[in-house]
Amino acid sequence: MSFAGNVKAELCRAVPQRRCCALAECFGILLYCNSFGPEGIRIITESREFGQRLPRLFHKAFGVEFDSYPSLEAPGKLNFLIGDLEKLETVLSAVGFGLDTVSLHVNLAMVEEECCKAAFLRGAFLAGGSVTDPGKGYHLELGTSHHAVAKETYALMQEVLGFYPKSAPRGGGQVLYIKQSDKIFDTLTYLGAPVSAMGILEARLEKELNNKVNRRCNCDDANLSKVVEAAQEQLSAIRVLRERGILEGLPGKLQAAAVAREEDPEASLSELAERMDPPISKPAMNNRMKKLIQMAKEAVQ
Repeated sequence: MSFAGNVKAELCRAVPQRRCCALAECFGILLYCNSFGPEGIRIITESREFGQRLPRLFHKAFGVEFDSYPSLEAPGKLNFLIGDLEKLETVLSAVGFGLDTVSLHVNLAMVEEECCKAAFLRGAFLAGGSVTDPGKGYHLELGTSHHAVAKETYALMQEVLGFYPKSAPRGGGQVLYIKQSDKIFDTLTYLGAPVSAMGILEARLEKELNNKVNRRCNCDDANLSKVVEAAQEQLSAIRVLRERGILEGLPGKLQAAAVAREEDPEASLSELAERMDPPISKPAMNNRMKKLIQMAKEAVQ
C-alpha cells in the first residue's frame, strides 16, 4: 500500500461518534468527491478502508443507502453512486442545499465546532486528497472542481492549522497544496493520522542525517585531496633539492623534515610534526615545508 493509502487507512479506523461530526465529514467528502449536485453523487476511491467506511458514515449522517456500490474485494477503483431524487434531496437538505443548487460552497454552519472542522477536512482529504511518500518528497494536496469551496477551505485551514496552503488551478478545478514537511506533519496530526505524521518526521530526520553524513564525507574527501596535493608538491621540492645537492647543505631541522616526508608521503603535517625530535607544532612543520618548496623554486629558476 502507498503512503497515501496508509494515511487514509489510518484516518478510517475511527468512525465519528457524534452525528454532527459524521455530517461534517460527509460534507467534506461530497465537496471534494468526483461529482456532487442535484444530478447525483459519485464517489470514486481506490482505498478499501474508505470504501468500507462510506456506507456506515452516510447512514449515520443522512440515514440513506447508496444506490450502487461495489464489492470491496473487486479489483480497481470503487464507485459509489446515489441517483435517487428522494435520497439526493435528503442529502442536499442536510448540508444546507436544495435540488436547485447550482454553485456549491462550504456551509459554515456545518463546521462551527472544532471537532466538526477536523471532520470536514478529514472527509475532504479522504475524497480528494493525496500525500507523497516522504521518502521521495513532501507534498500534500486537496483537489476540488468547485472554486468557492477551495477558497473557503483555504481560509478554514488557516484558521485551524495556523498557516495558509498554496493554491493553484488544475484541469478546470483548484488544488490546495502544502510542501513543507513540518506543515504536512501538523496537518496529518490534526486530521487524525498521528502515526503517518511520525513517518513524515522520521523521513525528514533521516534525510537530514544523510545530508550531514554526505557533507562530512565530501568535506573529508576535499581535505584529503588537499593533503595529497600538498604532499606531492613537498615531495617534488625535496626531490629537486636532493638531485641538485642542495638538501645536504641545509640546516638539520629542514633535512629532518624532508626525510620525514619522504619516509611517509601520506602522513599529515600534524603526524610529521609529532615525529620531529623534539616534536614541534603543525604550523612549525608547515613553515619548514614552505621553506623547502621556496628553495626548490629558486633552484630551478
